[in-house]
Amino acid sequence: MNQEKIMSNSKQFSKALFEKMKGVDKAISEMELYEFRYALNHLVPEAGWESISLQEEEVIEEWMDNRDYYSDVRIKDKVNGWIVLDEKIVDLTRMLFVGLVTGDYDDEWVTHHFYFDLRGFIFLHRTEYFTEKVLAHLGDKPFQQFEQKQKQFEICQDIGYKAFKEANLEVDELFISCVQLLMSDHPTPLLFAVAGPTAAGKTEIVERLRVLFEKQGNSVTSVELDNFLTDRDYREAKGIFTQGKQAYHFDLFTQSLKDILQGKKISIPRYDFVFATSSHDLEGNLKPDGVPIEIEPADIIFIEGNFPFLYQEVADLISLKVVYLTDDPIRMKRKWKRDIDYRKKYDPRYFCNRYFKDQFIMAKIAYRPQMTLCDMVVDTTGAALWTSSEIKELLSKC
Repeated sequence: MNQEKIMSNSKQFSKALFEKMKGVDKAISEMELYEFRYALNHLVPEAGWESISLQEEEVIEEWMDNRDYYSDVRIKDKVNGWIVLDEKIVDLTRMLFVGLVTGDYDDEWVTHHFYFDLRGFIFLHRTEYFTEKVLAHLGDKPFQQFEQKQKQFEICQDIGYKAFKEANLEVDELFISCVQLLMSDHPTPLLFAVAGPTAAGKTEIVERLRVLFEKQGNSVTSVELDNFLTDRDYREAKGIFTQGKQAYHFDLFTQSLKDILQGKKISIPRYDFVFATSSHDLEGNLKPDGVPIEIEPADIIFIEGNFPFLYQEVADLISLKVVYLTDDPIRMKRKWKRDIDYRKKYDPRYFCNRYFKDQFIMAKIAYRPQMTLCDMVVDTTGAALWTSSEIKELLSKC
């Protein structure tokens, strides 16, 4: 059957696409054709697949590297009362489907720039974290690297923490050992910041470090950056969302860190993640019905969040700055399990829209810049520990 007939015949198109997609996402090979067609149904254009116009690869690459492209993504649009996928996500996925079938887009080009989320049945842009600036800071080679065991997750859609922890075992243990060496003679109190994308594993690794330090006789506490968020309605009305210090009670955050380093008990905002509201008003004052979080001073204070040391006024207070990183496709699978299966936190299409919108923007404004400032990067997907030259020298003396 020639190409024109394939494009005009929905069943033939889905069959041809099914075969092509097996080379793009290994998990597709676990499906039957009729299952693939079920998933594809919501993306079939009303005018048929032959109605989809393709853009040049270079044009698509320019889109993917432009923050404005993502800023315009709408995450809550509804049709007949249901949240729908943003048009940009639908258009991109349809275009890549058609380009794969027609041969206009090479399989290697597609997999280099994109990854396929089987549960959402959409393509997402693959973020490059180790830019030239990052490598200039960390060096061209990691401090140490192990077998990349996260590759076993390529065919999985269900990644629980037990399997995730086992896959990261070697690099996590090396990281923990290095932290012990670096902090063994460090004066306290000290701030220890762990930055990184959502679902990278920050909370879990901090908990393991907390247990370790407590066993060694240190008092430990944590300050979560997200508790300093302002009300979501205010942020969304201003187009702020959670990108940048303007979304936070930032001055209060900075002062709280200074106070706890001086051995003072601090009273910080409490953010309600269900109602998306802060215990404090925009001036940083406690609301009449607000209940703050009281934090006692400690030897070691962990700071968790998206960008705890992006800004100099905070970075100067921190003794050890770490980026804990996991690649986007793995994090997306972890988030499906955590936020949809367990927490029942989001509408699935809202979830997809938000992830598609936020990942590039957050990498551009928060994660990659902090990777040029940090002491260490734990790359769990690459099974590699990266360090700055100063930290590498300190570790060599231990």
